[in-house]
Amino acid sequence: MGRGVNGFGKGEPPPEAVEALRSGTGRGVRIAVLDSGIETGHPALGGLILRDDIAIVSDGLRLHAEPGNGRDVFGHGTAVAGLIRALAPEAEIGSIRVLGEGLDSRTAVIREGARQAIERGYQILNCSFGCGVPDHVLHYKSWIDEAYLRRVHVVAACNNSDYTRPEWPAHFPTVISVNMTDAPGADTLFYRPDSLVEFLAHGVNVRVPWRESGTREITGSSFAAAQVAGMVARILSGVPELSPIEMKTLLHRLARPWHDGKSGMGES
Repeated sequence: MGRGVNGFGKGEPPPEAVEALRSGTGRGVRIAVLDSGIETGHPALGGLILRDDIAIVSDGLRLHAEPGNGRDVFGHGTAVAGLIRALAPEAEIGSIRVLGEGLDSRTAVIREGARQAIERGYQILNCSFGCGVPDHVLHYKSWIDEAYLRRVHVVAACNNSDYTRPEWPAHFPTVISVNMTDAPGADTLFYRPDSLVEFLAHGVNVRVPWRESGTREITGSSFAAAQVAGMVARILSGVPELSPIEMKTLLHRLARPWHDGKSGMGES
């Protein structure tokens, strides 16, 4: 294929991309879940074998990776993995634990987790976190730029209460940034132009697996982003050579137009 962005034209998206979104399984695609860990023994994950399972920790002097041991310290990462797996069941998933027991973290920990994921060859980074501290923006930009140059697709959730509030990585234009809506359907995608948070997906009252073999019905942009990561994996399993900018252009064409009257969440 080898078509660049210009090859998509101004009309309908390529039929092979439409078919991949509809019936792709994620085969051959590697997704890193940068989150609170993944509970591999959860029955809803069906015996998931992680490609990598590491936690980024500090020994007081430096950061290093240690085994994650199939553990989720909060439940959030397990929920994200369950949603990705439902849409892209044949994708390879890796757990990079960068969030703590209260879903807290440090910019340096997240940067190291992202670096590890990029170096380990993941094609998609699922990021359900954000930092709004202006002094930290360049620390996020360093690995976002590296991901872009390495053709790694970054999918990030926006702030749950106000998607217009600057927060990184969601407010970088090379990132596929996602807000939540109550539109039904795990594969429903909307495009909102003239916003750094361009996409919306189902993220309201979503049934997800949780820690200790539990389940929850939960709302948040994190769960919308996870479903978009699954969609991206589907597309890549059929059209693997797409660059991040080509993927965003394609998603613009595949998504439904967003109108102000729709019941999106996190509106200012």
